[in-house]
Amino acid sequence: MKVVSLFSGAGGLDLGFKKAGFDIVWANEFDKSIWDTFRYNFPETTLDTRSITDVKSADIPDADGIIGGPPCQSWSEAGAGRGIDDKRGKLFYEYIRILDDKKPKFFLAENVSGILLPRHRNAFNSIVEDFSSIGYDVQWSLLNASHYGVPQDRKRVIIIGFSNDIDVSYRYPAPLFRPVTLKDAIGSLPPPLPALQYNKANNPDNLAMPNHEYMNGGFSTIYMSRNRVRGWDEVSFTIQAGGRHAPIHPSAPKMKFIEQNVRIFKPGHEHEYRRLSVRECARIQTFPDGFIFKYTNIADGYKMIGNAVPVEFARVLALSIKDTLEDVGFRV
Repeated sequence: MKVVSLFSGAGGLDLGFKKAGFDIVWANEFDKSIWDTFRYNFPETTLDTRSITDVKSADIPDADGIIGGPPCQSWSEAGAGRGIDDKRGKLFYEYIRILDDKKPKFFLAENVSGILLPRHRNAFNSIVEDFSSIGYDVQWSLLNASHYGVPQDRKRVIIIGFSNDIDVSYRYPAPLFRPVTLKDAIGSLPPPLPALQYNKANNPDNLAMPNHEYMNGGFSTIYMSRNRVRGWDEVSFTIQAGGRHAPIHPSAPKMKFIEQNVRIFKPGHEHEYRRLSVRECARIQTFPDGFIFKYTNIADGYKMIGNAVPVEFARVLALSIKDTLEDVGFRV
């Protein structure tokens, strides 16, 4: 089955659907710092680099499904939280516009848990109603990627809809029993290199493996307000889109509590604290090692990875959609 990808980013959601057997025929991404990465890893997919607001539905090929996660900063718990009042929040309606015009069999939209906060709930309910009003049987659920083979606490709202023309009974995938730990994910990696001056990327030939380099620089008081270290036998904190907020490598001791919102690195062990490398973050987001991130500024690597849907999480969701469609006679 053919799938169109909106707000594609580096392609975590796309790769998960590809691994489940879907064909990603067209994708849209406006951020030019991502284009080289997407084209390198998805050479067979047409990438449209215009703003989604400039893309006419007629420019998009017909497909069986539409997937994508409209930008989430507007709904973030940590950010300003302007929601639908922010122009990025309004991009949900561009998604609905294209869905209404193309009328695929199914869609999947992903967003941060902050979209469920009381101040956004009316807007969120309106979005779900709009999906329903254009002819889709819509469900949504708040899922934690750590329950689906991802070594990371990452709660996301997943909205899935099937055309009312198809009589399906969809259920979200059941959680896995055993979590994947940091040791499982990154325990076998060799030591990384620090970024070059001004956090520029190293020569790839000098790295033990692609993108295995980490951001330098100090840690803000906000960062130091709580423990940022998870142990080898735990899952990671959420991988964020900013390298300065990347978790600390699990080989370091847990940070020492001083008082509310104040922690320090364990005295005498300060040298053991470093941010996770770009490749370590990629593994925690379940990107395969063969997926190469292209960047000059290391911050762009962290951004692409942190904004992505974990590949394994996407694959599990895609398989649940595939099974639902095959149960009513469609072949993927």
